[in-house]
Amino acid sequence: MEKLVFPDLYCPFPFQINKYVDVLEDYSFEWVQQFNLLTNPTEYQHFSKAKFFLLASYTYPYCQFEELKIANDWMSWLFVLDDQCDNSHLGQQPELLKGLHRRFLEILYGAETNQQDIPLSKALSNLRQRMLQIGDTKSFNYFVISVKKYFDGCMLEAINRASQTIPNLDNYEMIHLLSSAVDISIDLGEFCNHHLVSDFVRNHEIINRLRLMTNKIICWCNDIFSVPKEIANGDVHNSIIVLHYQHRIPLNQAVSIVADMHNQELKSFLDLQATIPYFKKEINDEVSKYLSGLHTWIRGNFDWSCHSGRYQTGNIKNQIPIQVG
Repeated sequence: MEKLVFPDLYCPFPFQINKYVDVLEDYSFEWVQQFNLLTNPTEYQHFSKAKFFLLASYTYPYCQFEELKIANDWMSWLFVLDDQCDNSHLGQQPELLKGLHRRFLEILYGAETNQQDIPLSKALSNLRQRMLQIGDTKSFNYFVISVKKYFDGCMLEAINRASQTIPNLDNYEMIHLLSSAVDISIDLGEFCNHHLVSDFVRNHEIINRLRLMTNKIICWCNDIFSVPKEIANGDVHNSIIVLHYQHRIPLNQAVSIVADMHNQELKSFLDLQATIPYFKKEINDEVSKYLSGLHTWIRGNFDWSCHSGRYQTGNIKNQIPIQVG
């Protein structure tokens, strides 16, 4: 594989980190061990290198420790599921994955776990209970809708893998916006920060467009960092790999294209944000908090990607620099 050289990624938002990061690092293994989510030394090593506690600390810098633990455990749950799909080839078996997702949704809607449930199901039940202790049912139901979208995206990826289909760029982007779990992460901010989003803000056209743009920005950032891992695993679900096959261009050229897409989308995000009209003070304060959550996820995901060992394979020629505007 050619050595990959990455151009600058633009990000004007400041670095932030939760004050409980060190305590969270000590806690981060307790929950996954409690529910037996790591079953062997290799999984333990991969989990340790990924540093999910940093992702939670970067993307939820203002919340208190109990809320931060929920965020950390959700990140851990999602990535453990992703790894189990890869390692067991579950991610290539759509029907089996569909049954697993169905059970997960039953649990999120209140079903009790039983002896037949796998550890991930029991851990999910624990997450549901803790979230409902700190948040309201209405926000939780919106959250579950985002989880279902994530499952839908994972299913579409599994169908492609099973049929050995390489999607075109438009189809891939549609799938990745679902399977990225960015919507889950944004909604999780409502619980972590006790920020109940009104229907007015939730349904506002500009806010929804900014949320979608945040998803795109994070997806393209993730594709740039994760492409060596996906090439090594033979997974085509990456915009760089899709461009490489679709347009028969070198990987480094595809990297530059995706980096330009990322940077341009972020600049368009800032331009659109500047058009938000003035509302009454209560709504303005709510919008400000919501936008802060989008900003911290864009920047926090980048910072975590730089410090995590999850995507490192030794094929990257140089670290990806950040251009602060």
